[in-house]
Formats: sequence, structure tokens, C-alpha cells
Amino acid sequence: MAKQARAVQTWRSIVDAAASVFDDYGYERAAISEILRRAKVTKGALYFHFASKEAIAQAIMDEQTSTVEFAQEGSPLQSLVDGGQQFAFALRHNAMARAGTRLSIEGVFLGGPHPWGDWIDATARMLELGKERGEVLPHVDPMVSAKVIVASFTGIQLISEADSGRADLREQVAEMWRHLLPSIAHPGVIAHIKPEGRVDLAAQAREMAEQAEREAREIAAAAEAARGSAAAGPRNGGGQRGGAGRGTRDQAEEEGADEPAGAGATAGGRI
Repeated sequence: MAKQARAVQTWRSIVDAAASVFDDYGYERAAISEILRRAKVTKGALYFHFASKEAIAQAIMDEQTSTVEFAQEGSPLQSLVDGGQQFAFALRHNAMARAGTRLSIEGVFLGGPHPWGDWIDATARMLELGKERGEVLPHVDPMVSAKVIVASFTGIQLISEADSGRADLREQVAEMWRHLLPSIAHPGVIAHIKPEGRVDLAAQAREMAEQAEREAREIAAAAEAARGSAAAGPRNGGGQRGGAGRGTRDQAEEEGADEPAGAGATAGGRI
């Protein structure tokens, strides 16, 4: 079981490192040596999991398809908007999404179907569901509209990358929907759709980071209090300055020496 866990971790390290390399350099200029350096694994470990650079790229493109999930409950059109904004956020904060997109744009299909196929099919299914629920206009062809939506998003994110490093991508995607919704949605539905998405993902991410920071501070404070209480114990143990007190302190020092160096350094830095 431990070996299996290590294998999974190694696979994850390679894919994450490769995503950052492909994101930085593209497919052709990405070097296996740089992937090894960032993943901190041996060449043998890499080739145990992947037969070639192409196989690593395929794993990244497969991962990209799981970046977005369309909620099946509620409004299908709002779910489409939310999914697009979710992917827009990932393009700013997730190297895996950026690498998969760059590989797609560079035409790295690796003998398989083109990488937008799954996204187009999923979009078409949501539009079909929207027709069933009365949100999408009867004359709309879900597959044709899905291709227009995916193509529009792809072009907009490229322009946003050139203009602002994708800093304005959320608003640009919202503008895309403001232009497209009148051609596919019933007028009464459009008023209830939020082109920016129902959730401000950036604000949500900040809130989660702040919560994690608060929890880390609380853990550090509790650890510091425990260390202070342990250090104060021998001095209050009868007022003796002789062998017993020294023995207790010596024992504490020996036990402290068994702590991982990183843990001790971190605690010391916080005091």
C-alpha cells in the first residue's frame, strides 16, 4: 500500500511539473530534463510511468477535461456560464489548465480526437437540456451553438492573455455571454442569467486562503503554548536547581533533537 501511494505521488509530481514546463515553453521546446528537475524524480521513475513526452502531454490534456463540471440542477444556461467562468479562473491560477490549453492551440492532438471535442459535446448537451427546460430558443442547433461558444471562449482567452495576462478574463467572458445569450436564450431567461457567474471564484479563493492562514496561526499558537508550558515545568517542580531539574531539562533537549529539523526551525521562527 505504501509503494502504491508513493507511485501515485510520483505520477502526480511528474504531471504537475510537466504542466508547468509545457505552460512555460510549449510542447516542442519542453525538455524532459527540465521536467525531471522540477518534479525532483529520476529518469527511471519518469519512464516507469510514461513512455514518452507525448504520453505526458496526453495525460495533461486528459486532466484538463476534468477542470470544468457543468451543474445539472438549476438553470442549464447559468451552468454553462458558471462552467466557463470556472475555466477562466483556472486559466489564471492553474498551470494544468494553461498547459492543456497551450497544447490544444499548438495542435498537439497526439493521434487522438481534437482536444475541444469533449468541451463542445458537453456544451451541446447543456444547450439541449436548456431546450427541454424552455430556456433555449426552439430554432437553436445545440451542436452549432456549442462550437460557436467554445470557439469564442478560446479566442477571447487568447486576446485577454495578450492584453492583460488574462487579468480581465472574467469580464471578457461575461461580455462574450452578453453578446451570445440573446441569440440562443428566451428573453425572459436572460434577465436571470449572471454573465460573471454565480460565484466570485477569486473572492472564494481569497476567503479559503485566509481561513487556512487563520487555522495555521491557531495551530502555531497552540504549539507555542505547549512548548512554553513544557519548558516552564521543570522550573516549578520544587524549586531545586540540582540533578533532578537538570535531568528533566536534558531529557527535553534530547527529545527535541528527535524532531524533524524543518519542524523545529519553523517553530523557532514563529516564537
